[in-house]
Amino acid sequence: MEIFLEYAWVLVVLIVLEGLLAADNAVVMAVMVKHLPKDQQKKALFYGLLGAFIFRFVALFLITVLVNYWQIQAVGALYLLFISIKNIYEQKFKKEEEEEEAEEKSQKGKGFWATVAKVEFADIAFAVDSMLAAVAIAVTLPEVGDFHIGGINAGQFAVMFFGGIIGMILMRFAAQWFVKILNDYPDLETAAFLIVGWVGVKLVVLTLSHDKVGVLPHDFPHSATWEIIFWGVLLTIALGGWFTSVAKKKKHATGE
Repeated sequence: MEIFLEYAWVLVVLIVLEGLLAADNAVVMAVMVKHLPKDQQKKALFYGLLGAFIFRFVALFLITVLVNYWQIQAVGALYLLFISIKNIYEQKFKKEEEEEEAEEKSQKGKGFWATVAKVEFADIAFAVDSMLAAVAIAVTLPEVGDFHIGGINAGQFAVMFFGGIIGMILMRFAAQWFVKILNDYPDLETAAFLIVGWVGVKLVVLTLSHDKVGVLPHDFPHSATWEIIFWGVLLTIALGGWFTSVAKKKKHATGE
């Protein structure tokens, strides 16, 4: 009975954690598909969610192998930082004529399948991040039996699996909601890309704390200090972007 309660509690914690990570992933998908027509947005989100599910499922089985390669986390971090910096730069610093010229040149890179490919690549980074976080929590549970899956005890694996599945369900609804919000409040796009970049910083921290890199302490990414910093900054970006975009929309509506 005690073990059952312990497993149940960790499952609840994992569902909350995966839900938060799913929200980050959903922001990335929403901001990446925003430029597509509405009918293509839904299709791109579907493929993105499908890819997110597949990559998380694969990562779940391969996590004991993936944790040995810090390069995977590093590539994911660089990718998220790149798309964040690139898009914020284009929004804020390029002149209108330069934007029009860049838009014409980059249409091939903004097509439907090119967008899906970019979303899937981001999904890979989030899948590794998600499973690393899940493993850090699940391995604290007592092992059940001698059966192992992917190098992880079957009981611990089951908790990670169900936590991930529920997180994916939450992502499905979150992604569609974020697309709607971005369409209603276009100025939120900058905040969304800042969040993408901040998640990239999170992956940088994971990379630097890897045993084979050793720049940061191994346990730092899962410490209370870093969790408070990460979620505090993320919440500040989200709230700051929301209030700024609402104020701008009201200003435009009144013609000021």
